[in-house]
Amino acid sequence: MLQIVFNDISAAELSRLPTQIQFQLLEALNIQPGDIDDAILSKRFGAIERSGGKKFHRCRAGDHRIYFSVKDGHIVVHRVLHKNTFADFLFRSNLPGGGEDEALSQSNGFWKLIDEGTKTLKMA
Repeated sequence: MLQIVFNDISAAELSRLPTQIQFQLLEALNIQPGDIDDAILSKRFGAIERSGGKKFHRCRAGDHRIYFSVKDGHIVVHRVLHKNTFADFLFRSNLPGGGEDEALSQSNGFWKLIDEGTKTLKMA
């Protein structure tokens, strides 16, 4: 059985959103057990790789983004963020103007944000 696990930070970010948007985000994520394949997830959601081999996928849903990874056959949600947060981050960080995924994957600040979420993860 496929589980979607939210760490404390992503759960708090999701809970601050209106219920209708929460449902839209979860509907956009909609990953089936047969989809837990890196090639399928990368094609469907895109991927951001961190130096050191960490890989996260980004689900775009309206004005929000869900950053998640796969661990032990489960989806682990690390962050749920408004898209304008990323635009502000990219602008403030003076990152190259290439693709957003590439720019984020090269930013230490972004990975620090993800790592903060990972530290709060509590899997049952």
